[in-house]
Amino acid sequence: MMSTGRINYKLEGKDGAPVLVLSNSLGTTMEMWQPQMPALLEHFRVLRYDARGHGLSWVTPAPYSIEQLGGDVIALLDQLDIRQAHFCGLSMGGMVGVWLGVNHPERFFKLALCNTGAKIGVAQTWNARIDQVIREGMESIAGTVIDRWFTAAYQSREPANVETVKQMLLHTDRIGYTGSCAAIRDMDLREDLSGIKLPVLVIAGTHDQSTPPQDGKLIAERIAGAQYMELDAAHLSNWEQTELFNRHLLAFLKG
Repeated sequence: MMSTGRINYKLEGKDGAPVLVLSNSLGTTMEMWQPQMPALLEHFRVLRYDARGHGLSWVTPAPYSIEQLGGDVIALLDQLDIRQAHFCGLSMGGMVGVWLGVNHPERFFKLALCNTGAKIGVAQTWNARIDQVIREGMESIAGTVIDRWFTAAYQSREPANVETVKQMLLHTDRIGYTGSCAAIRDMDLREDLSGIKLPVLVIAGTHDQSTPPQDGKLIAERIAGAQYMELDAAHLSNWEQTELFNRHLLAFLKG
């Protein structure tokens, strides 16, 4: 594991293979991509990182902006001398992908935008979440968040996996978390989607309450040629439907 001094990252895989950047969701770390790693490392050099305010990356004062979160990706690519890469992000990571597709398309081959939206939720909800976490800490939201991330069936079937992810959430710095909530709250790129000319795969979850399928469908409808795929999952579809998620992601990236 290495660090830029600001952003904690891992770069793994065969030299010379195309690079794939993975961007984590709000309240997780790069380890949220563990279910994908064996399959992806067969084909790609995988660059995972902890988003600003998460994991072992720097926690800067809140609030954050989507420009900051996207700029961190470009700075990391520059530091590692990676001219172009594929990108896959989920939830907040997917929003970063939308911003990158609008603002830095020359740096990317293809974008996979998973369980995300060009706008997510309303300001009132995000402000209430920020206030609660500042007042009461991450523990106060953990149960509600986990119930949005995973269906009840998955929670009963895979309790160890659910606990692994829950621990990422509980260990997220509250300033990093609330700063990122502000970045999500303030982003609205719905009117910019049609300007994205890259190949795009949108993955949604049928039971996703955080970013419902209509959020993904909007992205797919406004980006010419975008592919849309809906999985029988809640928000963290890469955990709940790992095999299908991996299969569709690889087919898109290698196609």
